[in-house]
Amino acid sequence: METTIKISNEVKKCLDKMKLFERETYNDVLEFLIEDHLELNSKTKKELEERRKNPELISHEEAGKILGL
Repeated sequence: METTIKISNEVKKCLDKMKLFERETYNDVLEFLIEDHLELNSKTKKELEERRKNPELISHEEAGKILGL
């Protein structure tokens, strides 16, 4: 089932820039963004869970200090 959605000109311009090739559909671009978002959420949840289990892991800030950044 297909539907029509309303987006602003600014959002359309952003979607146009995200296309990997000229004939790619907006649906393809949106599916990619949704998939990427879901993977990120899943990955982030897993990393947070691992962090809670492993007190030896350090934060970005701590790593920066160790590396002198």
